Amino acid sequence: MNHPSHDDGLFDHCPWLFAGQASDGQRAAQEQRQKRLLAGPGEVRLGEGCFVAETSAVYPDLLHLGDRSYIAAQAYVTGEIRTGADCTINPFTVVRGAVTLGDGVRVGAHSSLLAFNHGFAPGLPVHRQPVTSRGITVGDDVWIGSQVIVVDGVTIGDHCVIGAGAVVTKDLPAWTVAAGNPARRIRDRREPHGAKRPAGTEALAGELTAFAETARAQAADLLDRSWRPDTGRYVDRPGTEPTVRAHCDAVEIADLLLGDVPPHLPAAEHVERLRALQDPATGLVPEYGAAPPLPGPAGLPEDGAAAYHVLCVGYALDLLGSSFAHPVHAVRTTTADRLVRHLGGLPWDDRAWHAGAWVDSWATAAHWNLRAGGEAAVPGALEALFGWLHTHADPWTGMWGSPTRMSGRQQMVNGYYRLTRGSFAQFGLPVPYAERVIDTVLDHARDPRHFAPGRENACNVLDVIHPLWLCARQITHRGEEARAWAASQLTAALRRWHPGEGFGFGPTPDGTGPGRAPGLQGTEMWLAIIWLLADVLGLADVLGYRPRGIHRPEPAPATKA
Repeated sequence: MNHPSHDDGLFDHCPWLFAGQASDGQRAAQEQRQKRLLAGPGEVRLGEGCFVAETSAVYPDLLHLGDRSYIAAQAYVTGEIRTGADCTINPFTVVRGAVTLGDGVRVGAHSSLLAFNHGFAPGLPVHRQPVTSRGITVGDDVWIGSQVIVVDGVTIGDHCVIGAGAVVTKDLPAWTVAAGNPARRIRDRREPHGAKRPAGTEALAGELTAFAETARAQAADLLDRSWRPDTGRYVDRPGTEPTVRAHCDAVEIADLLLGDVPPHLPAAEHVERLRALQDPATGLVPEYGAAPPLPGPAGLPEDGAAAYHVLCVGYALDLLGSSFAHPVHAVRTTTADRLVRHLGGLPWDDRAWHAGAWVDSWATAAHWNLRAGGEAAVPGALEALFGWLHTHADPWTGMWGSPTRMSGRQQMVNGYYRLTRGSFAQFGLPVPYAERVIDTVLDHARDPRHFAPGRENACNVLDVIHPLWLCARQITHRGEEARAWAASQLTAALRRWHPGEGFGFGPTPDGTGPGRAPGLQGTEMWLAIIWLLADVLGLADVLGYRPRGIHRPEPAPATKA
């Protein structure tokens, strides 16, 4: 057996030195090491400039290392591991199960990322218990210190720093500096040491914890009140007709609060019913009893339930571990020139919400087509979408559209949320003119027509907090004002809960929509709003839930694993 030389041991323990200092013989030995991995039983892909220590124990089912990523000495790597570029798994680290690392992740020595778990019910010895795995996801630009343990099911957001010896048992939002056992937020990485949260947030943390416990305890009751056994379908609230969205809202709420599917049907039947709704010719989903929708000039109809069902049905199926039965053909056949013409003809001046909602649905349909392993649309169309959006964003507001005399900035801001949710946020791309967006949104949030006490509804609050949250991932502009607004809205939101019934959507000027009565739509939206408000304040970890559907904070994966 050939033993590594002293110099080889140096590179095994300090792999970042290899590229600049290795001899030709050492490079040849590393090439042979990588060839053995590539020829092994697992699926292995190694990017340019990767290094895998000879003394590491790497026995993957799947290993995808991004460019310039390293596995150092004595690391133990098994399962399905995916990394972005410039990642380092340092000496004596354990990475096991389904683990995904973004770009620029450093995992300190002697740390463990354990993306699996044993059951421990009393009926069987532990060694006979089933093994479960929800996976660990780590964002971009993350430093995990030495001797950290990350347990199964955790998501660590972009730009986080985890102090040495921490035990990470819950999700951490982007920019978090965390430490301790269990790991707790110390501060936002963008804030200077000693920066304070807005007054009252310490008390808010206790209120959030109590609210989350109450909501979980009452989740089954609020789902029961919207289940119609006579039709086998969900309604938004008693006395209303069954809708496709109500079924999807029930799936989202059950996932958030129960970590499970709605209990009225087995998981497989939820999947079967939702998949069966899709029109195979267009890939669109009509409302119950409606005729299959006709595609518009660029694939999707302008308005109506079918456009929103691209979002809610797609994400409900995703939460259930499934997907659409067919591609969204209405979007897959869209050409770049047709898309650009249609974008230019949307009613940006006076109905920017409708224009933004159309972009949200089109981009989401393209996303589902990509997830299914096919083309999003005709080649070049998706690129044309982002090119048009970048070149048509107003550099003074950061948005698309204009204020109107009747509603001020409402159409523009609400359209911005819908547009960026499905495009920039869903695809993980930075938004243009983030500083001006924050200025525009905070100005809008002072408009008493929409935000005087008693006038707030879920749509208006969501359409402010999501842009603030999204832009705060890029810049710190007016962060103190954004956090103060979030704190005031969070205090008000928590008091809107109806015991056993959930949240009402809220008042609307024209009296349309779900209104103040509690129902599934209001509950699903306010649960996501509360998470976003709490996350801006650095308090989301106390909720014990994290949106994974329409309002998920991470970019959606581009392809099915």
